[in-house]
Amino acid sequence: MEFDHIHFYVEDAAASRDLFVNQLGFQAIGSITNHSTRTEVISSGNVCFILSSPLTMDSYAALWLKLHPPGVVDIAFRVRDLESVIAKAVAYGAKILQPIQQEPDYLTWAKITGWGDLTHTLIEGERPLAGENLLTLLAKSYFPTKSVANNYQSPITNGKEFFTTIDHAVLNVETGDLEPAVKWYQNTLGFQPQQNFEIQTNQSALRSRVLIHPQGGVQLPINEPGSANSQIQEFLDANRGSGIQHIALQTNNILEVVVELRSRGLPFLPVPSTYYTKLRQQWENYLDAAEWDAIAACQVLVDWQKDISKAMLLQIFTQPIFEQPTLFFELIERRKVWINGQQIQAKGFGEGNFRALFEAIEREQIKRGSIKNMADGFY
Repeated sequence: MEFDHIHFYVEDAAASRDLFVNQLGFQAIGSITNHSTRTEVISSGNVCFILSSPLTMDSYAALWLKLHPPGVVDIAFRVRDLESVIAKAVAYGAKILQPIQQEPDYLTWAKITGWGDLTHTLIEGERPLAGENLLTLLAKSYFPTKSVANNYQSPITNGKEFFTTIDHAVLNVETGDLEPAVKWYQNTLGFQPQQNFEIQTNQSALRSRVLIHPQGGVQLPINEPGSANSQIQEFLDANRGSGIQHIALQTNNILEVVVELRSRGLPFLPVPSTYYTKLRQQWENYLDAAEWDAIAACQVLVDWQKDISKAMLLQIFTQPIFEQPTLFFELIERRKVWINGQQIQAKGFGEGNFRALFEAIEREQIKRGSIKNMADGFY
């Protein structure tokens, strides 16, 4: 199983397309419009996003946006054997929203319910959809109507592709729903537990379970609040229920990409200098002085996989991209090292970075007045 694309409902698809193109360096691929919905398709590397906005009050997008602020409505996965995946998912309680459909020679798909109001489009194949094939899926799956105008166009590109693939997507669920949600994704789609996290500060707390699919690299962390004022609870209140908190985009050179995207006006969560002072004390010999200085200047979080020396994990997080403090993006580089003639890549998530992200969001909560600053020495 792999990520294929992610579908957002937004207030204005064209404005969101321009934000992604101008600030995140995506390419505009094409658009599709019917009587009720306008949709823009954008991509960077193998990352593909669909942005839909309502044209009428009775469109699916409008009805969804009455329940939630702009955000993710569907995560599409590529699977090897669609028929068996659907059969298993239905046996464990998933509902079929669209039965298996097939276009001659190249496109077979279906759609099922996910957790909460999230849905999952399942596409049989080993390669990501792109261009005309993706727009065909949109026309026949998302907007099953004969009055669709398909405006495929050559990509608008500046020659750069900042991202390679979707690394993971994070789902936030209500208090008490963590274990049921984990079991749901284990049973219906075959995910397996990978890591557990429990983060507690003087301000708030969360609990997290990281799931990974054994066939492919899809990772799905699921969070629930660990306290009444948790940033997860703030998300749930703003989102009016469970939903996708952030999407991680892999890159091969995070420092270069961060410098470029900052120059475009993309705002990131700030990291205090004390974080790097403590980090260098622990890992000083792992990087030279110039690398440490570059990482600190970019305000990128760094961690190492404990069981593989120097398998390096670099991460940075944007501010929320919409008006509400809900969805944001992560940029992640899983730096590779050679060990005994094999190239090894950092896997999973480092606890140090997980906690640093939690504390960074807490600082933003303090700025918003969502929680009080019960300083524990980090601020």
